[in-house]
Amino acid sequence: MMTTAFFWTFCGLCAYLLGSIPFGFLVAKLRGIDIRTVGSGNIGATNVFRSVSKPLGLLTFALDLLKGFCGVQWIPLTLASLTGQSYDGMALPVFAGALTVAGHNWTCFLGFRGGKGIATSAGMLLGLSPLGVSIALAAWLITFISTRYVSVASIVSAIVLSIVVWPLYLPSQGIWFPTVLTALAGVAIWKHRTNIARLRAGTESRFQFGKKPVAS
Repeated sequence: MMTTAFFWTFCGLCAYLLGSIPFGFLVAKLRGIDIRTVGSGNIGATNVFRSVSKPLGLLTFALDLLKGFCGVQWIPLTLASLTGQSYDGMALPVFAGALTVAGHNWTCFLGFRGGKGIATSAGMLLGLSPLGVSIALAAWLITFISTRYVSVASIVSAIVLSIVVWPLYLPSQGIWFPTVLTALAGVAIWKHRTNIARLRAGTESRFQFGKKPVAS
């Protein structure tokens, strides 16, 4: 019989490996492009969108989002069913989801250099907190439309999420759940530190509606 500790470890490893699948890198390879050598060098959807093609960028976003959602929904449920284990509450899905995001950000398949985790975090939150991610998405859209900076929109949405999860979940889940979500939002902001530097220097690229995107 599998012990609880081993089951959690197994779930965490599977979640990390799922998150580590570098969809942006693989999608760009369909065009013969190493996404790490063009644009910002990031393997995420934004760089694929800018440096490869819009359809492939959207595909990358969808796949990265799906990773996060499956990390909190499919991984715990499937492994529990296969091993005969059971779990209660949100702790295991949050653990698996956090490791899915970690896999995306530090993928073992590309020398532990990955993306910024925005789409994967959004997928994770979609499985854990649909209301929270809806509010964060609204903040992202408003900021993106008004500034045309993807990075600024992503940072603002992370900040908004880190705030709204406290009144949403502190009464029902206790302090640990909003603390974890706030920490994940902090990681997302930290992963944008190069964007913040470019914003301060005035060299960050704006999204050009109706025009060919310019790599940054």
